[in-house]
Amino acid sequence: MPFIPHTEQDVEQMLSAIGVDSIDDLFDEIPEDLRCGELEKIPAGMNEMEVTRLLRERAAQDGLPLCFLGAGAYEHHIPAAVWEITTRGEFYSAYTPYQAEASQGTLQLLYEYQSMMASLMAMDVSNASLYDGASALAEAVLMAVRANKKSKSRKILMPLTVNPVYRSVTEAIVKNQNIELVDVPYNAETGQTDLEALTQFVDEGFAALVIPQPNFFGVLENVDALTTWAAANKMLSIGVVNPMAMALLKPPGEWADTGVDIVCGEGQPLGVPLASGGPYFGFMCCKQQHVRQMPGRIIGRTTDLEGQQGFTLTLQAREQHIRRSKATSNICTNQGLLVTAATIYMSLLGPQGLKKVALNSHKNTQLLRQRLMSIKGVKSVFNAPIFHECVVQLDTDVKQLINTLAREHHILAGFEVSAHYPELGNALMVCATETRTENDIEQFATKLDTLLNG
Repeated sequence: MPFIPHTEQDVEQMLSAIGVDSIDDLFDEIPEDLRCGELEKIPAGMNEMEVTRLLRERAAQDGLPLCFLGAGAYEHHIPAAVWEITTRGEFYSAYTPYQAEASQGTLQLLYEYQSMMASLMAMDVSNASLYDGASALAEAVLMAVRANKKSKSRKILMPLTVNPVYRSVTEAIVKNQNIELVDVPYNAETGQTDLEALTQFVDEGFAALVIPQPNFFGVLENVDALTTWAAANKMLSIGVVNPMAMALLKPPGEWADTGVDIVCGEGQPLGVPLASGGPYFGFMCCKQQHVRQMPGRIIGRTTDLEGQQGFTLTLQAREQHIRRSKATSNICTNQGLLVTAATIYMSLLGPQGLKKVALNSHKNTQLLRQRLMSIKGVKSVFNAPIFHECVVQLDTDVKQLINTLAREHHILAGFEVSAHYPELGNALMVCATETRTENDIEQFATKLDTLLNG
């Protein structure tokens, strides 16, 4: 729907009705020395045609690079119907509606989303989304501390194989609530969480153990052993997963004999395009016994007095609005618009379609890994099974290599792992989804070989 601003006559009529001469008079309580004055560096306004042209020119500067970059955001094919439907006026809102009687379509969609996510994760219940994957992990940590009544500890075991951005965001959110994140090292050969290192934490009464799958290196963790260990030591378990991988791998609700207590992650792979860093959406599911500790909203289905199906907000604590100190979360924003896209995406692909995407992504990454290993000066870092990312070590400066490939050859070569894991040296993490072809992989490998070996 196009935006139509007020005319000067409209503004004058409104100012006259409230008894002031100008818009500036509405801000007369702000001291003069606190006002910013003229915005001299802000360019003059443009009309719609000029703005559209400017944005197209800016977008063209990025080109259409070949993307082998993952690290938490992934390029998947999105059917055209997904965003054609998502951007219809009926859905084009980023927030959960409060007036259930006027929003049945949106509430039904969110209910369907919850049903799909609970099924995909093999969990009892899902909320209606969170802000993003990183804050979802922070919320899961807070939830675990509240929910684990057997533990008086406010400590969480956090493997170093969890996405470093997620760890940083979680630390920023929970540290002032006196919650401590304790690092768990990884095995240098496999890239998996070191099970032997967990023995030192047995008697300390931690509240929960975080379990990534796949982990940040793209490596598959021994999730059954980790889940069993957490349960045996009276800790809750928090799964942090790629939802696309769950279409292929054992879901968190089926890990070990008990399944995890909470699972969260980033929903971007499910129908959300790469867009310069966002927006994305976080998802969270849990066991039924923890549902009242879960932040966010839950949409329920019921029948009215006439026996007709209806949808409404089932669980949303009032404290979120009126008593912040007692709220389950102070980050109340969900991402309804992106959840709409994800729901349509999952509906179109179905379980078999999602599994096919995951399988093709895994196959392409195996092809990429084999081709890169054939290049002199490239070697694999870890030897454990992977999903659709892997870490390789190069005989050159990785940061400079990435910049050269992007600037001169329009190839996004991957993620500089050593920025967060300096012990790995010149390490590059590469990713291939179902969108990459054998020709794409060969083009990347050829350019890389030329830069390394001349």
